[in-house]
Amino acid sequence: MSPPFPKQIELLNKTIAYNGYFKIVKYQLRHTLFRGGWSGDITREVFERGHAVALLPYDPILEQVVLVEQFRTGALNLENPEQSWLWEIIAGIIEPNETPLDVAHREAEEEAGCVVTNVIPLHNILLSPGGTTETCQLFCGQVDASKVGGVHGLADENEDIQAHVVSVTEALALIDNGVIRSSPAIIALQWLALHQAAVKQRWKGL
Repeated sequence: MSPPFPKQIELLNKTIAYNGYFKIVKYQLRHTLFRGGWSGDITREVFERGHAVALLPYDPILEQVVLVEQFRTGALNLENPEQSWLWEIIAGIIEPNETPLDVAHREAEEEAGCVVTNVIPLHNILLSPGGTTETCQLFCGQVDASKVGGVHGLADENEDIQAHVVSVTEALALIDNGVIRSSPAIIALQWLALHQAAVKQRWKGL
């Protein structure tokens, strides 16, 4: 339950600590406390990466989903290189003048060569709010999984992306055995597990 007083923030200082391909902003602030009064002065560096979209392609006829596998520097593991390749759902950063739906359709074609015909918005999640402002808008999109496969990605972005088509049951098992470790993929697949019957009925009737 929220405290009986408004939550407030006092910004003491804001500076740009780094400004390159990404940006790091240094904040000095304080905020109200649940027990009343104010916190001490807090200094935090925040990673400004932009905002993302992630799409779970789902075929309601074949009851299959499309997952992508690619190397991720943030998962770098030199002792066990296999761990540096992640199984994910399709995702991309929102560019200027793009809507989240634009990104979902663009990335589906770039990363898996699939055409999305219908889209359901899921959640807009904070990926790691302890250190970054990045959010991710999740979607589930209808595709024909029989036409999906192969290696995709943009050469000028050094992308090397393998598309996988698996059943929903197999995808959920990949979460349980630790193969899928990406949070947007886990959230979207668990959403589908809860809503699969309703989604099938909705899209089969189109």
